[in-house]
Amino acid sequence: MTSNNTSGSSTPGRVRPRRLRRTPVIRSMVRETVVHAEHLVMPHFLLHHDRGEEAISSMPGISRLGHEDFLRQVADDKKLGIRAVLLFGLPAEEHKDEGGSGAMLPEDPVLRAVSALRREYADEVVIFTDVCLCAYTDHGHCGYLENGAVANDPTLVRLAEVAVAHARAGAHFVAPSDMMDGRVAAIRDALDDDGLSDVGILSYAVKYASSYYGPFREAADSAPGHGDRKGYQMDPSNVREALKEAALDEAEGADMLMVKPALAYLDVIRAVRHNTQLPLAAYNVSGEYSLVKAAAERGWLDEAKVVHENLQSIRRAGADLVITYHAREALQRDWL
Repeated sequence: MTSNNTSGSSTPGRVRPRRLRRTPVIRSMVRETVVHAEHLVMPHFLLHHDRGEEAISSMPGISRLGHEDFLRQVADDKKLGIRAVLLFGLPAEEHKDEGGSGAMLPEDPVLRAVSALRREYADEVVIFTDVCLCAYTDHGHCGYLENGAVANDPTLVRLAEVAVAHARAGAHFVAPSDMMDGRVAAIRDALDDDGLSDVGILSYAVKYASSYYGPFREAADSAPGHGDRKGYQMDPSNVREALKEAALDEAEGADMLMVKPALAYLDVIRAVRHNTQLPLAAYNVSGEYSLVKAAAERGWLDEAKVVHENLQSIRRAGADLVITYHAREALQRDWL
């Protein structure tokens, strides 16, 4: 008798993983990783105007929005199932100074947006606010400068003040992205002292000095006026350091942790996931988004399939939440 066993097994056909791939329904039944609307957080860039929309040339499909246009966009996004936003403000040029004090002005676009969202949606839309100073300083760095370098401890005071302002306005979570040492503890203490103990902290615990941030710097008008941020953001070569940063932020009182960027750091997401029980977010950053857009515009790849695959990979690596500029379009076009 001629054997059909091409695998060398003495039991041909007994074990065939392909049986679980035969049909779309079977594949969906045994799928290990899914991406749904509730896993996605949509970032927004907020202008200090009441109305306006400014397309971001390096991020096709993403615009800076005036206050009223932003609120309409959130309403539309909510219909798609997007229930979480991350807010970045673009202050008026005259409100920038050496310490980023404009982030606490009543007319600040983030504070206005947070208050309006809480009035309109209460707790139906989860509000994350980026707590950093780079877009609010006249030098573009993430804190006070001393001898040309960012001074850690003086910056902590201002970051805590900004976080309290966001929390008072109604933010559910403040998200410090500055990478100063001790900022989670400083913010947690300030929130608790102000009676805001229910407000959470999503810490950018693991934020690398990445080249993938280029389009964001255009979008947020936050490029440093001199030098770079390698003295406070993490070296892309390191993963043990990521575990140290995450552990420190957890010990200081963070409620959620973040790894940023995502796609080039899937190994880091996995490592952090294995070392914490806290919810973990990953930021699918501007450069990762724009690379897909540029290739899709040239017909070099299938955008829908690549976006789905990218978001799946981030979730599969261990992220509970994915902050991504793809969120709206992926849901609009049923890419997930």
